[in-house]
Amino acid sequence: MKKPEDRELGYKLFMPLMRAVFKLYYKPRIIGAEKIPKEGAVVIAGNHKHIMDQCLTIIATKRMIHYMAKKEYFEGKFAWFFRAMGCIPVDRTTTDTQSVRSAMKVLKKDGAIGIFPEGTRNRTDAFLLEFKPGTSAIAKKTDAYIVPFGLTGEYKFRSKTLAVRYGEPFKADGMTAEQANEKLYKEVERLMREGLAEEEKMKK
Repeated sequence: MKKPEDRELGYKLFMPLMRAVFKLYYKPRIIGAEKIPKEGAVVIAGNHKHIMDQCLTIIATKRMIHYMAKKEYFEGKFAWFFRAMGCIPVDRTTTDTQSVRSAMKVLKKDGAIGIFPEGTRNRTDAFLLEFKPGTSAIAKKTDAYIVPFGLTGEYKFRSKTLAVRYGEPFKADGMTAEQANEKLYKEVERLMREGLAEEEKMKK
C-alpha cells in the first residue's frame, strides 16, 4: 500500500470535480491565492472552523496539498477518500512521529502540506485557539515557506460571506520555531479580522 506522501492519482482524479462542485455550491471568495508559491516546499496553515475548511485551500491552487487530518477520518466510511487524496493521518492523543515524518518527506520533495495549527476545530468562544508548535518546527526543519490563511463566513448554499484570505509567505530563517509560530498566529488572526471587517461592510 502506498504511503500518504506518495499518493497522487486519486487527487488528480477527484480534484477537478470537487473544485467545480464546491465553487458552485458555496460560491466562496478566495483572496490572495497568488501568494501560494507555485513550486517548492510550502506549509499552508490557518484557522479551523468546519470539516470542509481544507477544501478552500485545495481549490485555491493547482498544487497537490497533502492535508494532515485526524486519524479518525481514516476509520469511517469515507476513509477511502482521505487515503486517495493523499491526506496524512494524525493521532492527536500522542506525539505522532509517523505523521511528522510523512509531512517532512513531502516537503523535502518540494511538495505542499496543509495544516490547521489549532489542532482541532474551534468550537469555543475564543477567537482563535493556541497554535501547536509543530507547524513552524516542520517548516523550519525543511526550509519550507509558511503561507498563513484566515477563514471567515458561513458554509451555506451560495454563501455571501464564506471567504479565505492568504497572507504573504515567509520562512522561519533567523527565528526560533516558537517565534515563527507566534508570527504565524498573528498573521492568521489579522487575516481573520480583515475578513470579519469586510463582512460588516457587506451588511451595511
